[in-house]
Amino acid sequence: MAQGQQRHTAQKHAAQGQQRHMAQGQQRHMAQGQQRHMAQGQQPHKRKKRADSREAFGTKDRRSGGYRPRDIRTSDDTRGARKPRTSRQKSAFDLIEGRRAVAEALALNIPLKNALVQVSSGERDQEIETLAKQLSSEGVPVERVPRQVLDALSSHGAHQGVIVRTRPFEYAELSDILGKAGSKDALVVVLDHVTDEGNFGAIVRSAEVVGAAGVVIANARAAQVGVGAYKTSAGAVLHVPIARVSNVSRALEELKTAGFWICGATEHATDDVWSAPLGGRLALVMGSEGTGISRLVLETCDFTCKLPQRGKIESLNVAQATTVMCYEWLRRVSMGGVS
Repeated sequence: MAQGQQRHTAQKHAAQGQQRHMAQGQQRHMAQGQQRHMAQGQQPHKRKKRADSREAFGTKDRRSGGYRPRDIRTSDDTRGARKPRTSRQKSAFDLIEGRRAVAEALALNIPLKNALVQVSSGERDQEIETLAKQLSSEGVPVERVPRQVLDALSSHGAHQGVIVRTRPFEYAELSDILGKAGSKDALVVVLDHVTDEGNFGAIVRSAEVVGAAGVVIANARAAQVGVGAYKTSAGAVLHVPIARVSNVSRALEELKTAGFWICGATEHATDDVWSAPLGGRLALVMGSEGTGISRLVLETCDFTCKLPQRGKIESLNVAQATTVMCYEWLRRVSMGGVS
């Protein structure tokens, strides 16, 4: 009997354990099902569209009489969903604001796409009207808008009733620069990731003045042609080919194939600029403001040189140094290659 009773008790415990296991499994199954059901029933939060004031140069909203911003879409956005705007996307074009700045843009022949001029609330501002006529005569579309639109676009609130948008700059190809150089003595200035727009514009100005065939820059981590470069180059960016390349070292190899000698300007050079062979067909490489010429680019150079100095200041900035070396090249070729 004792054995039978023990078997009965063991069977009872086993049954109870199986019931608890089934109950727990059923509860987990129900909980998972409920979670899936709740997840399916939830609606995703719709992100509210935020109007970007810089998009006021978009399309006109006929119903409200104001501007309706254009959607900014990226090339890899296959479904057309709006993506967060980055600083680079915002700077796809430059805005110039203020009467004097706009007048300077016209004087420098900066390509302008369109202009927004404040609607007069009473007596017309003669200076604004004159500027609007100048813009129209240069073929720049002028649109009258309320002050609120200009206030929203302005970076510092000093638009003075007028803001213009520049056209994207049209860069050249390296082949264009080689075509301009031909087979004669020529200078090509190559910038290895110079990042300051003021220095970049000043370099382009010096290159244009000495008759360089072109300027080569990197297409990333480098200063590009913007309003600042237009100003510091005094408009020279419109008169000398500027090519963007993905690989500076590879571009130098192409220049070598075209008969150019590659000179790297570095403070670590042994020879100074006066003794280096800077005449003939020369590609002058200038490094970035902070780190100079990168290792791979420096290894591609045929020779290097530096500017001699006697003072206590560490060095000239890259724009000043480029100007000195450009004029040394011009002196050499003007004298028939005589040192």
